Amino acid sequence: MNRFDPDNRTQLPEGTGRAVMLIVLAAIVGVVLYLLSSFGSQTTDRQEESLRRALERDIVQCYALEGTYPPSLSYIEEHYGLTYDHSTFYVDYRPIGANLYPDVTILQIKGDMP
Repeated sequence: MNRFDPDNRTQLPEGTGRAVMLIVLAAIVGVVLYLLSSFGSQTTDRQEESLRRALERDIVQCYALEGTYPPSLSYIEEHYGLTYDHSTFYVDYRPIGANLYPDVTILQIKGDMP
């Protein structure tokens, strides 16, 4: 028996090729969506770290130049040029005293909240 004989083919049920293509396409779309989601999460994490470093730098710079820590977050924004996406991050800034480092918490705001 010749294994290259064109008459000796295994027949697949009709529509099987189309179903396999749809499954492969769905898998590719799933992988792409997962990668895009992962990339977006990493970007937000990097933005949060950048915001944290900028806040620390501005707080220390204010103390070095003025002799007191900033009284509020808006003071840092107005006098030291801090900018960030208010729709992505919530910054809880709590001054403890003029000579004590403030309590700063950065929270990511999740999309479309009810």
